[in-house]
Amino acid sequence: MMELGKYAGAVIGSYAASVVLIVALVALSIWQSARVKRALNEVEARQEKKNG
Repeated sequence: MMELGKYAGAVIGSYAASVVLIVALVALSIWQSARVKRALNEVEARQEKKNG
């Protein structure tokens, strides 16, 4: 393991913040994808009903 000395707290904190932000972005992307997929399914169902 690297010897970080007096910067250990800052380096570890930066890594932790980066991991948290990446996980948050992935979760947000998955949530938005599910939301858009639901909306698209609703629009397609309305189109089928209208053209039915």
